[in-house]
Amino acid sequence: MGRGDLTNGQWARLETLLPQGIKPGRPQVWTRRQLIDGIRWRTRTGVPARDVPERYGSWDRVYDLFRRWQRDGTWTRIVTRLQAEADVKGLITWDVNVDSTVGRAHQHAAGASKKGICRRSRPAASPSSRPTTVSDAPGVG
Repeated sequence: MGRGDLTNGQWARLETLLPQGIKPGRPQVWTRRQLIDGIRWRTRTGVPARDVPERYGSWDRVYDLFRRWQRDGTWTRIVTRLQAEADVKGLITWDVNVDSTVGRAHQHAAGASKKGICRRSRPAASPSSRPTTVSDAPGVG
């Protein structure tokens, strides 16, 4: 068992939530637990599917199971059920906090120049003929 793999307790809890889909025919080469650990490894590391270690099953089998369950809503049902059970036990705090210091507007919302609008630049300001400080005035010294 790898460092990030499911423990026996976690697997026992998760196994009851998985869909029953054993078809008659050839026996499975890879167990569901191996494939799910492979899916978890891939999502945790962020590597491409082809880089999943062989101990989790063939990469295409791991990817196929992930995509099938994603399309049919199995992952959503599992997470929803686990959240509901944890909420009943009081293990989840549903407080929401939005920190405005990390909210950023898109560049177009911030007044960036629009495509297609040609604006002429203003002429450069001419140097002022008036002295700005007393020491700049002619004859002071």
